Amino acid sequence: MFEDFKEFAVKGNVLDMAVGVIMGASFGKIVGTFTDGIVMPPIGKLLGGIDFNNILVNLGDKPVNTLAEAKAAGIPVMTTGVLLSNMLDFIIVAFVLYLLVKAVNRMKKEAPAAAPAGPTKDQALLSEIRDLLSNRKSIGA
Repeated sequence: MFEDFKEFAVKGNVLDMAVGVIMGASFGKIVGTFTDGIVMPPIGKLLGGIDFNNILVNLGDKPVNTLAEAKAAGIPVMTTGVLLSNMLDFIIVAFVLYLLVKAVNRMKKEAPAAAPAGPTKDQALLSEIRDLLSNRKSIGA
């Protein structure tokens, strides 16, 4: 059983997938930081100084102004601003992956066209019979 697991674990596809997951997690953090620190602040400023992380729907009976206040007081809230930010993260990651896949597909060389298959045994035999009959008619004529 250990040998089967070892064979499975060292296959190229499993290792490639593990590297992809780790790289994806790191890339996700970078995109999250980019969205929260670079993209959302100017958008919030253009919309009148909105902090997207503090856009929330209060489900409790005590008023709160920020997500930090709600968490500290244990008040249930729906974090719609965080959802918007995460949706933007997803769109950025999806677009970058789209560009990456498109570039990789462009770099792949097209496989050369397969040479046409020769005649099958049946076809070769029928061709031989045809040629023999053709020669026979021309000799007998």
